[in-house]
Amino acid sequence: MKRWLILLSIVLASVMLLGCSLETLYLGFYIDGKAEELAKPAGTDDTPIIFTVESGESVAQIAGDLKAQGLISDTELFRRYVQYKGLDAGIQAGTYTLNKTMTIPEIARTLQKAGAQEQQVTIPEGKRLEEVAVLVAQQTTIPADAFLQMAQTGWQGTDLPQNYSFLAEVPVTGTLEGLLFPDTYRLSMDATAYDLIDRMLENFERQVTPELRQQFADHGLSFYEGITLAAIVEREAVIDAERPIIAGVFYNRLRDGWPLSSCPTVQYALGYRPDEESWWKRQLYFADLEVDSPYNTYRIQGLPPAPIASPGLRSIQAAANPAETDYYFFMVDCTKNDGSHFFARTEAEHLQNFEACGGVISSP
Repeated sequence: MKRWLILLSIVLASVMLLGCSLETLYLGFYIDGKAEELAKPAGTDDTPIIFTVESGESVAQIAGDLKAQGLISDTELFRRYVQYKGLDAGIQAGTYTLNKTMTIPEIARTLQKAGAQEQQVTIPEGKRLEEVAVLVAQQTTIPADAFLQMAQTGWQGTDLPQNYSFLAEVPVTGTLEGLLFPDTYRLSMDATAYDLIDRMLENFERQVTPELRQQFADHGLSFYEGITLAAIVEREAVIDAERPIIAGVFYNRLRDGWPLSSCPTVQYALGYRPDEESWWKRQLYFADLEVDSPYNTYRIQGLPPAPIASPGLRSIQAAANPAETDYYFFMVDCTKNDGSHFFARTEAEHLQNFEACGGVISSP
């Protein structure tokens, strides 16, 4: 008993000597005991989330909002951490860009005044303009309709065609489909649709180097045709190693005057599917291949008139550097669930693969 009292006296004396309160001491023990939880994010999805702190909100309210959006899993730990670190007073009203892979300390630091001056948007590969517009609106203050209007027709009334020479290859009635490079962009809070599209075109120009453009020419394609083919490769391929092979199949078909017969081009032609709430029909049937459209590469010869989506750099590189192959056919490997494909040299081999998968045309 005497030993316990002595230890308590030492602790209290230390507290008085250091000018600490018992509450601070408790918080220190609490935070130390939660080190593992503090280092663990709430999730694995790194999709940017726009988070708003309203004027006058308490730390408890902010913690509750963070948990409601899946950004933290423990509101008490967040409250006590910012209190112990003295960060609670630094949280300012404003809009912040967070994601579920951030830890509580990272979120707490971001929610300081300096973090409220910009926003972030991430656009994945293989999306068509309508999908990109929705993602932009979800992650930034830029409205979907403003972005879509600028990307479809509005850009031609700006200085963008003068700033980026490759836009000269876009038809007069064309859109920026395929030319808005998929990536993560940081923007000011007052950024407009024009500002974001300008950044995306600038990135595209930097990524698609003169060497890549020359490689398109070496294979008999213009720059715009090369991007159109890359967009098809992007929608067809899932595994990176298959991208050059798929591009090689399409080059073989173009060379020999065959139709490309690409399912994603049919999906693009079919447009939005309200029953699936998707711009890409999940399963195609023979009747779908009859759709009357310049994008239906089962009915037209050669490439469609424009890209069908935004290709990433790996698909652009594959279209510029296709594999030399004697394959003329490919389809999704129905025996696996990884997006890989069956490849075939002859129609007979392709038919065998098709029948082995039940005679249903699938799309990745």
